[in-house]
Amino acid sequence: MSRMYRHCLLALSTLLGSTLVAQTPTTRQSSDAVIAQFERFADIYGGRLVAAFDSIPAARYGYRPTAAQQTIGFIAQHLEHANYGLCERLGALKHPRTAKDSVVDTIKARWPKDTLVARLQASLRFCDTAIEQVKQLDSPALASTLIGFETDLAEHYSQIAAYMRMLGLVPPSALPPSKHAAIQLPPSVLSAYLGAYELAPGLELDVTQYEGALFIRSSTGGGAVQLVPESKTVFFAKDVDAQVTFTHDAKGAVSGLVLHQNGRDRTARKVR
Repeated sequence: MSRMYRHCLLALSTLLGSTLVAQTPTTRQSSDAVIAQFERFADIYGGRLVAAFDSIPAARYGYRPTAAQQTIGFIAQHLEHANYGLCERLGALKHPRTAKDSVVDTIKARWPKDTLVARLQASLRFCDTAIEQVKQLDSPALASTLIGFETDLAEHYSQIAAYMRMLGLVPPSALPPSKHAAIQLPPSVLSAYLGAYELAPGLELDVTQYEGALFIRSSTGGGAVQLVPESKTVFFAKDVDAQVTFTHDAKGAVSGLVLHQNGRDRTARKVR
């Protein structure tokens, strides 16, 4: 399993307020942990940007606070272009250009909302793959590019969040956590989910049971976090907008889990 999945473990640990990852002090693992932090913040700000653009009505994509500022549509297409340009510097991965990539920015800015959001999402997936392929953070140039990419996402999220507030909309990061309705499940149902779920080699989530409740924690250390059921297969974490869905194979046995967080889904397979 690729290192890209390690950042969902780190995201879970940070947002749940627990230290779920404690890397051993080898050079390789330390490098992986640093890169995973870049992946995590790209996931957070990338997810927020997509959620923001998705929540703004299409009719307001031409909005800009002043004539000198960019429209919402222009920002969306600019981000797509910037993501490819920055993430191509991380290694050999290149984005295949098409005729649409050569269209003038001011025309791209007037493309339909769905097109702009879909292309932004595609550029973020490209960056996910590009960061995943970084074998080791071993040069100032590489570190500079990663910091530039993260900063660009954060700055543009701040920009679009300000636009949303001017339009009377609430930015994604200011929304309260999703409401969940907890249900009771018998210990016999919960016991099927006990075990270890591998996100990446050497990085696992251990699901345990204590006093009739499920808890999740990293196999490498940190505190356990309670998972509260809202259906037979879907659980939410207390005080954090994150969910875990347990999956089953064709025979009905639990085969893995999916972590839903920051608008992204990360899978882990059950290994024991």
